[in-house]
Amino acid sequence: MYLRNDQGFELAGTAASRGFGRAPAVMPAVMPVPMPALVPFGVAGLRDRATRIDWVPDLGHRIGSLDWWRGLATCTALCAATWALAPGFRPLVGAVPPPLAGAEWDEMRAQGIASLAQGATTGRRMAANDLVAPLAEVPERPSVDLSATLGDGDSFDRVLIRAGVGRNDAEAAAALVAQSVDPHAIPAGTRIALTLGRRADRTVARPLETLDFRARFDLALSLARGAGGLTVNRRPIAIDSTPLRIQGLVGSSLYRSARAAGVPAKAVESFIKAISTRLSIGRDVTAADSFDVIVERERAATGETRIGDLLFAGIDQGRRKVQLVRFAPDAATADADPGANDGASRGGWFDANGQTERRAVSGMPVIGRITSSFGLRMHPLLGFTRMHKGLDIGAPYGSPIHAMTDGIVAFAGRTGGYGNFVKLLHGGGMASGYGHMSRIAVSSGTRVRQGQVIGYVGSTGMSTGPHLHWEVWKNGAAINPRTVSFASVAQLSGEKLRAFKAKVARLMAVRVGG
Repeated sequence: MYLRNDQGFELAGTAASRGFGRAPAVMPAVMPVPMPALVPFGVAGLRDRATRIDWVPDLGHRIGSLDWWRGLATCTALCAATWALAPGFRPLVGAVPPPLAGAEWDEMRAQGIASLAQGATTGRRMAANDLVAPLAEVPERPSVDLSATLGDGDSFDRVLIRAGVGRNDAEAAAALVAQSVDPHAIPAGTRIALTLGRRADRTVARPLETLDFRARFDLALSLARGAGGLTVNRRPIAIDSTPLRIQGLVGSSLYRSARAAGVPAKAVESFIKAISTRLSIGRDVTAADSFDVIVERERAATGETRIGDLLFAGIDQGRRKVQLVRFAPDAATADADPGANDGASRGGWFDANGQTERRAVSGMPVIGRITSSFGLRMHPLLGFTRMHKGLDIGAPYGSPIHAMTDGIVAFAGRTGGYGNFVKLLHGGGMASGYGHMSRIAVSSGTRVRQGQVIGYVGSTGMSTGPHLHWEVWKNGAAINPRTVSFASVAQLSGEKLRAFKAKVARLMAVRVGG
């Protein structure tokens, strides 16, 4: 039984053991000094002294000491003994078989397989006799299978001619293909399988026997030679056009989460661009939000899948949902009235709830810095104070100038101190002007889209250096361009609105992953 009051048991163990919370035991003031053991003389004494010597000390410590030199001598002696007692490194001579000759050599060659590089003179060969007749020329294969690839900007008949098809057969095949599909619509990279038949002699091209290729995603064409010449066979391919719908959480990165969920990279880029017209991706979209993506998808009965454009972009924030649908209504209104500012006739992203398309632009028409603001200023050339009706934006010579929003070019040419000048009408009484261009990229009466290049920065007219003079008018009066937010709202109505609702209903009925 262990008792904590028993000092002897509590301090049992090692010399450093001590009780918890107890003062260490008092050691005697004088420690006894052990006496060295007496070493006997004679053989027994020498043996005992030899056992006390360290013959193999660590040569990495106490270098140069007596023990170190003793260890070096021991190591040298062991190495010398190993070298003296080693059996040597003489090679072992093996038996070399005698070379084959005569019948033995013929038998070995008949049973062996040699490569083409060594002449391939192996295997049994038939000796020449009365049954062997010499050939005047090597016979050709009865048919040759080839493969050709349609290049970018290439024509169908030229591809066949390069593959070895005769000109007449190539032109006939191209004419038959043109009856079923536009040859220019065949995508580049299409592989064409060919079979060339037997020819009468070597001086003429082999005739085209069969041809097979994928003309469209939903159509395969094949040509075969019959009694009356080449005939074409159309093989329609069943296509499932059910869109692909993918949902998931935004997480730490909207792009990475969408890509990890299986959304194609091109569709993710279109999704972010569409959502960014309504929300700030970095400020408004959080990790707890969920995204909803619907893209075009076509699945062929042969197993291929083709992904198209983005059809639906949605963000669910719990308290708020943003749902955008790509819709292209009939453009008859725009064709009938080119000056109408009807955004609905041109199509784009529409709100799935309100059926409206909203587009806003902020910033400047050219990348640069403002060198002169709107308002009164001292004219740098005339030398007196006058009203500056726009913004001067300094930019490198030749920088592209973009239209801030859609509009009609009312004027494009040279005018007074503005130099090369372009004026755009945006509808609703809004207009904008761009001056001092080095070159104009549009002409009067044409329609321009938001972001389209209309000219390039220069220093024409009354200018002290390359820059853009940008003016904005509201009902004919000049206003500060920095206070204007260009925006357009398009409202669907009538037959277009009904078609839009039907498309939204079809998209919302698509199952996730289906």
